[in-house]
Amino acid sequence: MLVAGNWKMHTDLRAADRLASEVVRLTDADARTVDVAVCPPSVWLEAVRERVRGTRVALGAQNVHPEEKGAFTGEVSATMLSEAGCTYVIVGHSERRRHFHESDAFVGEKVMQVMKHGMTPILCVGESLEERDSDAAETVVGRQLDGGLIGVSLRHGNTLVVAYEPVWAIGTGRTATPEQAQAMHAFIREKLAARFGAEEPVPILYGGSVKPGNAAELFAQPDIGGGLIGGASLDAEAFAAIVGAAADAARN
Repeated sequence: MLVAGNWKMHTDLRAADRLASEVVRLTDADARTVDVAVCPPSVWLEAVRERVRGTRVALGAQNVHPEEKGAFTGEVSATMLSEAGCTYVIVGHSERRRHFHESDAFVGEKVMQVMKHGMTPILCVGESLEERDSDAAETVVGRQLDGGLIGVSLRHGNTLVVAYEPVWAIGTGRTATPEQAQAMHAFIREKLAARFGAEEPVPILYGGSVKPGNAAELFAQPDIGGGLIGGASLDAEAFAAIVGAAADAARN
């Protein structure tokens, strides 16, 4: 299991430093059982790296550009993230797709670039409320998976994580029921097995208003392999409680 915290555009330097330190302290025991990562804003990567260096908490980035280098003002390359010490990179988050109009093909280029530099992409997929209500959820998620995984191979040590994040449950306080989440995770598992073979283990995370109060029930589902945590990751105690729920599920 993997539990990754997406801090989004939150924290100042002092808060990032303090939050990383507290996450390391509070998750140390459970991080022996599950993988734990924090994904701060890119300007705080170096500071957070120093706090997690030598611990069981991995460093992740929230975004990457698919080109190696060039005239892309404000963007960050995979080379830069690798040298900054990142293990994971979030790609295709619904906020990137919605606010910055990132296409499935563009997200797929990012996945390839992250893998090329030896890091693990966390490929985000998920449907809007309108798409779910019109019974198009699987069609949308399937299309996003197909576009995001064009040319991707899990050979030669490449690793992949998929995060299912129903757009209607991100930052809204609404959460997919465990049954709804499991159904989509099972669909994603089938798609991944068809593409890579059943022997390729790809963690599928659930993201969408995961909190200490609902984490255990979500993580008890057979195809949910952890969580991509937004708001609750900004509270070290809440995040640690979610990690603890994942550790309990892994042990059971």
